[in-house]
Amino acid sequence: MRFRLTGDQRALRSATRGLLDRVCPPKALRAMADAAGPPRLDRVMWAALAEAGVFALRLPEDAGGVGLGAPEAVLVFEELGRALAPGPLVATHLAAGRVAGAATGETVVTRADGGLVAWLAEADVVEGYGTGGGVTAGTGLPGAVPLRSVDPLTPLHRIPAPAAPGPWDPSAALLTAAEQLGTAGRVTELAVRYAREREQFGRPVGSFQAVKHLCADMLVRTELARAAVYAAAVSGDPAETAGAKLLADDAAVANARDCVQIHGGMGFTWEADIHLHLKRAWLRARARPVAAEAEEAAAHALAASAGARTAHPSL
Repeated sequence: MRFRLTGDQRALRSATRGLLDRVCPPKALRAMADAAGPPRLDRVMWAALAEAGVFALRLPEDAGGVGLGAPEAVLVFEELGRALAPGPLVATHLAAGRVAGAATGETVVTRADGGLVAWLAEADVVEGYGTGGGVTAGTGLPGAVPLRSVDPLTPLHRIPAPAAPGPWDPSAALLTAAEQLGTAGRVTELAVRYAREREQFGRPVGSFQAVKHLCADMLVRTELARAAVYAAAVSGDPAETAGAKLLADDAAVANARDCVQIHGGMGFTWEADIHLHLKRAWLRARARPVAAEAEEAAAHALAASAGARTAHPSL
């Protein structure tokens, strides 16, 4: 299957990237990471995303939304991942049309994931907690304990008496995979740019075979994940979504690690922004379905497909 973006889809991606360059520049993320205390959600950025239709993207037009579909949402969330945009973006997007104010950005919605919840102090509503389905943040989660997050741009809390884990949400998994795809692509760009600029022994480090191989592997992982994520967006199949999440997680984490290596000693410093991409990729990889769940879903789908072909040799 060949995926060729339409003119409107290319324009949507370009406009989203331009918006994020303005409202979520790297220096703003750096200031957030360097600030004392837990990060605070930039409400100006949040309002700009809402005004651009990020949260209402898939709502019907007669409900005040943009009226687009999953492929367009994937393109937008790929750009959000590329820019490391902070905040409970996936949860608020999926709450649009169900939680008042989510589509317009007036209500920030997060979601409990097992015993953890991100952006608790900044959220107005927490979904997936206990049996209530949605509670008011701050008053509905007594006993929540702040944790030191691996990602300095994503505050975490541990919540008491988490609900038993139910089925993972394919829509959330698809958008998280799209964010991981954005990270995989972005760190590949950063690695290639540095390999062209940085010189060693009078030559760009990108001219050395070992560095070429690292960059080539990063590109292959990114494009393989891209094909899987785009295909899942078109098909809507949960098993394909699980496979896409698995490939996107691997691409984001492995590419960010390779980007650190290509940057050498500089890549391991706090001043280099690469670690922010790696830490966000680690955190997203823990969102459901985690690797074991995704592998199980993909294996079941493959087994079912093989059984169908055995029963019907003509397939």
